[in-house]
Amino acid sequence: MQLESTLTCPECGHQTVETMPADACQFFYDCAGCGKRLKPKEGDCCVFCSFGSAPCPPIQAGDCCSQT
Repeated sequence: MQLESTLTCPECGHQTVETMPADACQFFYDCAGCGKRLKPKEGDCCVFCSFGSAPCPPIQAGDCCSQT
């Protein structure tokens, strides 16, 4: 299972390698480049699935992430 993902900000293009939580989805992420708060795109469970180079660990494992 891949636990690191490169997040790319859709606003400014800033890229950061982050370690994903192994057992949860991360709903918000503040870009270190421009300060924009990233939220998942509609239909995605977390910011890693929307803006990362790898999907979150629950999705990699074939589990369903809860969306609210």
